[in-house]
Amino acid sequence: MAKQPATVRVARWSATHPWRAITMWIAFVAICLVVGGVVGTTKTTSADMGTGQSGRADEIARQYGLDGAATENVLITAKSGALNRVAANKVAAEVTAKLKALPEVAEVSAPLAAPDGSAVLVPLTMKGSSDKAKDHLDPLLKATEGVQKAHPDLRVEQIGDASVSKGIDDQIGKDLGQAELFSLPVTLVILMVAFGAMIAAAVPVLLAISAVGASIGLYGLASAFVPDSGTVASVITMMGMAVGVDYSLFYVKREREERAKGRGRIDAIEIAAATSGHAVVVSAVAVVVSMAGMYFADDAVFSGLATGGIIVVAVAMVGSLTVLPALLAKLGKRIDRPRVPFLWRLTAREDREPRAWKAMLRPALNHPGITLAVSVIALGALALPAFGMKLQNTSVDDFPRSMSTMQTYDRMTAAFPSKHSPYNVVALAQAGKEKETRAALDKAIAQTRNNPLFTHDPVEVLVSKDGRAFKFDVTTPHISSSKEAKDALNQLRDSVLPQTVGKVSGAEFAVAGETAGNKDFAAHVKDKLPLVIGFVLLLTFVMMSVTFRSVVVALTAIAINLLSALASFGFLVVVFQHTWAEGILDFHSSGAVISWLPLFLFVVLFGLSMDYHVFVVSRIREAAMQGMSTKAAVERGITSSAGVITSAAVVMVSVFLSFGTLSMLDMKQMGIGLAAAVLIDAIVVRIVILPSLMTLLGNANWWPSRIPRIHAPQHAAPQHPTTTYEPHVYERQI
Repeated sequence: MAKQPATVRVARWSATHPWRAITMWIAFVAICLVVGGVVGTTKTTSADMGTGQSGRADEIARQYGLDGAATENVLITAKSGALNRVAANKVAAEVTAKLKALPEVAEVSAPLAAPDGSAVLVPLTMKGSSDKAKDHLDPLLKATEGVQKAHPDLRVEQIGDASVSKGIDDQIGKDLGQAELFSLPVTLVILMVAFGAMIAAAVPVLLAISAVGASIGLYGLASAFVPDSGTVASVITMMGMAVGVDYSLFYVKREREERAKGRGRIDAIEIAAATSGHAVVVSAVAVVVSMAGMYFADDAVFSGLATGGIIVVAVAMVGSLTVLPALLAKLGKRIDRPRVPFLWRLTAREDREPRAWKAMLRPALNHPGITLAVSVIALGALALPAFGMKLQNTSVDDFPRSMSTMQTYDRMTAAFPSKHSPYNVVALAQAGKEKETRAALDKAIAQTRNNPLFTHDPVEVLVSKDGRAFKFDVTTPHISSSKEAKDALNQLRDSVLPQTVGKVSGAEFAVAGETAGNKDFAAHVKDKLPLVIGFVLLLTFVMMSVTFRSVVVALTAIAINLLSALASFGFLVVVFQHTWAEGILDFHSSGAVISWLPLFLFVVLFGLSMDYHVFVVSRIREAAMQGMSTKAAVERGITSSAGVITSAAVVMVSVFLSFGTLSMLDMKQMGIGLAAAVLIDAIVVRIVILPSLMTLLGNANWWPSRIPRIHAPQHAAPQHPTTTYEPHVYERQI
């Protein structure tokens, strides 16, 4: 007897030692959660995040001790009507006294009155690093809240970079809770429709939740080397629920299918392991390969996302191959209890004729050339807007205005326009050229004072201890994502500074800040995207060629999934770069796509597309090996997998759409983009493009190898329940 594949050997051990496998999985998840909770998650610092000229500016500032401490502000305004200046000044004095008494506060500056008299602002400087300011913010917030309670007739609020960051973290946590409340019951309902039984529906969900928990704990350890930029937990939750449920769904569906044919419990599990289990491994490797492409972006954001995604996909795969067979063996026929009336009758007949799917496949099988041409043209038309994609990172102007922090920010910038996000200008003089460089900086500052794109507030120039490095801030009265703010940045970088500091021999200048950082990050993504795409396509080609022993299958898989990804990008541009969908999806368009999304979406979409592709093509190859013609094999492979693929796609779409309901723009774009991509892939690609293309290619699909013809395994129920299957047959099929 031929040696059984690893997936079968693991499944047999788990199925024959179910309690050991289940206990080991529970212990693994518990250890990951405990260890992750103890070590915590390491967050990125400003040193990790810099790219381009803005990154260089931050580097010079840190190197020469000009990065400065975190600053916060307490804003005092009237709740209605005009501000009572006497009362406001009294509150400002009280705030100053309370804040000065706190050990976290280094200095409290004199209160500032707004030019229009609508507000009073108390600026303060915190002790310690600005990267850690958020961790020491609570005492300041409590002091401010105490003053607010004592003066309910006025509005007393704290605002600053650390306050905004904390508000964003709180909103993300709230949004994730909302996503879980939406996705979990919806996923359970979808799986009950797919299985017709409550326990069968619950098993994939529980495994996915355990995979997410274990992965978050494991990432806590990994974050010491690959820190979190703030979005990794969201990605782990989203990816873990999607692939965790899908992998278990594939496995359980095949196991039920084999039991329906009369296989014994262990035999059914082993066949599922040899077929669906193998497809799960290949699919998971495809997703991991795609996610690994993000490391080539050479950026902290993408490295964190890649690490989190790889961990959760790997954990979900391991769970489906180890503890799932144990659960199936232990539950046996009880997995089909309690049955849901009507739904059970629809799902229990695994061998019923899939008439609906055959009808949908008819155009692709009977008229493959025309069907392929029409579908490719349609997806190509949807992909066209992708070539007009504009990239912009989320700025303070893009966060939901329902957040109290953002409302405070808007009130502060309305009363004090100079409090908009500043441009941080840094200059480094050559030794012996310090005076000339400083004089050039003074000329640059003078030019900004005569420019309507900048505010005209006094500018303080900070000088390093050795006198070589200089830093000052200038501000635009416009929001950081506006055209005026971008014009102001371009004038600083392309005109003002080159004509002043740039004229000094050996002097270097750089501009940082929110507007500058967003522009540099978008340019960085555009620069790295071709490298990431090339890596993903190359490794996908190698993996598919080895898996199916066919260059044609590998090339067609890449072409189809590339077209699908481009169509998804086009959809994203149509929805989010314009305003027509604002009311429908509850967002405010920034006129751009979030900078990190195209690269992230490409690798995830390619990985998930390959997930379905591997599963479907495996079924087609299995049918072809049983002696069917290409057309018949395509029909058999797609119709036999259509139910599980559709169920898996609906689960993924529901999980992704739950993120599309969130208030944060980057999460909304990510969720809607992924949901649209899965729908395109599951409907247009799998039902139209793939079958028409494979039908056209015929036996050339498997070039340069040839499909080995084997005797088909018995599809009717065996006469003797104890009849065993032939493991080498299934190994060769896959």
